[in-house]
Amino acid sequence: MKPGFLILVFALLAAGCGGSSGGDKTLVGAGSTLVAPLVARWSADYQRRAGVTVAYGAVGSGAGIAQITGRTVDFGASDAPLTADQASACKGCVQVPWSLAATLVAYHVKGVPNRLRLSGPVLAGIYLGEVTHWNDPAIKRLNPGVRLPATSITPVFRSDGSGDTYALSDFLAKVSPEWRHKEGVSTTISFPTGAGGRGNEGVAAYLERNDGAIGYLGISYVFSSHIDYALVENAARRFPPPGVASIEAAAKAGTRLSITNPPASAPDAYPISTFTYAIVPQSSPKASALSAFVTYAVTTGQKFGPPLQFAPLPAKVLDADRGTIAKIG
Repeated sequence: MKPGFLILVFALLAAGCGGSSGGDKTLVGAGSTLVAPLVARWSADYQRRAGVTVAYGAVGSGAGIAQITGRTVDFGASDAPLTADQASACKGCVQVPWSLAATLVAYHVKGVPNRLRLSGPVLAGIYLGEVTHWNDPAIKRLNPGVRLPATSITPVFRSDGSGDTYALSDFLAKVSPEWRHKEGVSTTISFPTGAGGRGNEGVAAYLERNDGAIGYLGISYVFSSHIDYALVENAARRFPPPGVASIEAAAKAGTRLSITNPPASAPDAYPISTFTYAIVPQSSPKASALSAFVTYAVTTGQKFGPPLQFAPLPAKVLDADRGTIAKIG
């Protein structure tokens, strides 16, 4: 478990889990593990700038949605946009795209180099239990000249409600009719095979211990932990390396709700890119403080993104964000 995550959890506990603790000088949030490294930077800088403590628990997007719906926190964060039912249950919440990142496909296979090439249909086959060994012909075709072992593949998935699961399943549903029909798109998928891990830490720990394992993790976690990851084929049949430039290319070609599998007209786009959303009640005793913090996050706070592999928000998204933030309070 990362030290930064522990700090965030202790801060959350110290602030109290209720959304009303600490007045406007404390804001309590919970949700996405993908955005947690960026929120940690925001929290430290915003404390210095505004004297406001932002305590954030990286508990997963599903738990973040549940906690803001129950108003046990001041704001939630999710890598998946709210469904119609979730939006209704949240009773007057708005969702603000406030960061832009990617979900990476990571693996641990002895003797296989970093940046193995994989496609969406192959990934769907792996997670459906149909592609079961690393020397499968479909993987060989994508990686000519790479010596692939006959090691069994163990798909690893998030056992908690996760925006990374949403991003992966959203991508797979667009490239695999079988996946779309059998599993669909959600923060929680009933994977037919493999092993579950809670949070990025749980998935990464399983990968480290098990030869042949493949999983999906937030880009910042993969890069900071130096985990092997795949290059994923996009709609232009290219394999762009994940990073700020390829995430930004996906955002420019996508919509505010889904930027996975952008069209072939965006050849440099990484295909499993995603927004993370702040979920904020329109009516709150802390409306002024929430509005100020979210405004900071989508403007000044964006400068902390690129070193952590978060791309800057496109101008069109920032313009829409300003209109949404104006509804708070």
